[in-house]
Amino acid sequence: MTNYVNKGNYSLETPAREAEFERRRAHGWEPAYRAYRQEWLARVEKRRFGEWPLLVDMELSSICNLHCPMCYTNTRTFKNTVDRQFMPVQLFRDIVDEIAAHVPALRLSFRGESTLHPQFLDCLAYAKQKGIGEVSFLTNASRLDKTFIHEIIMAGADWITVSLDGLHEIYENIRKPLRFEETVEKLKFLRASRERLCKVRPVVKVQSVWPAIAKDPLAYYNYLSPLVDFVAFNPLVDYLEVDSLDSIIYVPDFYCPMLHQRLVITSDGMALPCSNDSKEGLSLGSVKSRSVYDIWNSETLRALREAHARCDGFKQYSPCRHCYLPRATTDSFVPLADGRRIIVKNYLNRVQSIGK
Repeated sequence: MTNYVNKGNYSLETPAREAEFERRRAHGWEPAYRAYRQEWLARVEKRRFGEWPLLVDMELSSICNLHCPMCYTNTRTFKNTVDRQFMPVQLFRDIVDEIAAHVPALRLSFRGESTLHPQFLDCLAYAKQKGIGEVSFLTNASRLDKTFIHEIIMAGADWITVSLDGLHEIYENIRKPLRFEETVEKLKFLRASRERLCKVRPVVKVQSVWPAIAKDPLAYYNYLSPLVDFVAFNPLVDYLEVDSLDSIIYVPDFYCPMLHQRLVITSDGMALPCSNDSKEGLSLGSVKSRSVYDIWNSETLRALREAHARCDGFKQYSPCRHCYLPRATTDSFVPLADGRRIIVKNYLNRVQSIGK
């Protein structure tokens, strides 16, 4: 079974459910979706960039209401360097107005909890009304009450990823003060509401950090797969930057795919080349003074791409040295009781212990 989604996210799914997940994502815009996904891969393989990014990560909120022990938002560096705020709605609309005819996918998340934005639903609906093919967001589900769930569906959300680390007390120890059973009930209501409203989307994915499910990944899968469309996990990335750079082993000839595919815009309008640059070390300038098109085609981003094209060129940038993408991995194969096995790509010299 091949379960490689990307180097930070892995599937626990069966092939049939993965295919159904893709079918739902594509429903209603199949040719454009197919072209989008083909281009996503082709840009990296052929090292081309296109005139526009394929995905824009728009940070509606850099504020989070949780303090998960493995998250970079708890670090002193983050607290001292990142202004925690909501993106102004007019700025959001200006960006959407520019990109809607050119960018197929928009994710309303980066570092904070996007649903905390007081006009989250208005922003979601605006992006869909402007014709963006796939609008998604990542959430801890804290705001997903019954009314909010109904409004999310009616606003046209295409994909919701819920961070759900482990089962029962493991989840509650990580995601304080959330309660496991309450979050499960929200997932049940979300699925039932989608069916009651005769909607194909939003597709719903849950994901856990690997240490929270490592003892029994099949129990996690069996519990949650009836409630959602996709179940996944993430190896514990060094978001706290506790790993010494001397201890990190990199893959040879690393070349970053994100520089071809996506652009991040923070809540204050700063453009970043990568969704792993949480501390804004690679600023490309502000969309308040430059267009998204100009930033994507700028000399600054071109120089960054050219540096990554050189052998070990990424090492001249601190955020890239700390990034999980160039880190070397070793495969471990975990058999499941249902006869399948999953592949876990373990980062070399990376301790998979939550909060360390």
